[in-house]
Amino acid sequence: MKLLIKLGGALLDDPGTCRRLAGEITHAQSLGHHIVVVHGGGKQMTRFLTERGIESRFINGLRVTSPDVIDAVVKVFAGSVNAQLVTAFRAAGSLPVGLSGISAGLVDAVQLNPELGWVGKPVASDGRLLSLLTRESYIPVVACVAGDANGGIFNVNADQMAVACAVSFGAEQLLFVTDVDGVRGENGEIQSLLNTIQSTALIDGGIATGGMQAKLEAAADALHQGVSEVRIAPGARPGIIEALLSTTPPGTRLVLA
Repeated sequence: MKLLIKLGGALLDDPGTCRRLAGEITHAQSLGHHIVVVHGGGKQMTRFLTERGIESRFINGLRVTSPDVIDAVVKVFAGSVNAQLVTAFRAAGSLPVGLSGISAGLVDAVQLNPELGWVGKPVASDGRLLSLLTRESYIPVVACVAGDANGGIFNVNADQMAVACAVSFGAEQLLFVTDVDGVRGENGEIQSLLNTIQSTALIDGGIATGGMQAKLEAAADALHQGVSEVRIAPGARPGIIEALLSTTPPGTRLVLA
């Protein structure tokens, strides 16, 4: 099975959790799955900027990305966070390859909004490199930095990056492995199954906001573009990758209406 696993940056901020997830994903690959990993790193980015006296500003949950900030985006997302995750996969016994959307035109973007600076929206993705690497038993580890044919560099929301890669790679499942247990409904309980109409209702009703709204919107995009199934599940739970591939996975399963 082709899997796209998006790892939230909050999980990667803990070295022990990072190593455990790398080991679990490596084990899943050994069972014959072709796996691509996309990662964020928002907490690490905010810390990096604060240490250098650069204020983090957000508009509608997106980080305003000035020239100073895009330089930090490359250093943190495609640099330190990516390298630490690749190192964890190496220690787990796999063959990881650190990439970003800039690599071989993997993900191209356009400016989302001039007010946001160098924040990009994915508009094209070429998954041939991902397919080539996974066929040869490598694990691509993709940072959420995109480019364009003119040499531009963009900060891209990691959930949107995951969707772009999942679609071009032909992933059958997109797994958002995050720091929450799943999607909560009006009653506050985790919803085991949601379709796209129900997801939209949670957003319109103000139940799903912020990061969860972004995930539900990204999930809908993926489903409408051919990904069969999306899951949002708790990365802090030991054994989560194996559990997600079982017959009774935890978290929330999202499907087309």
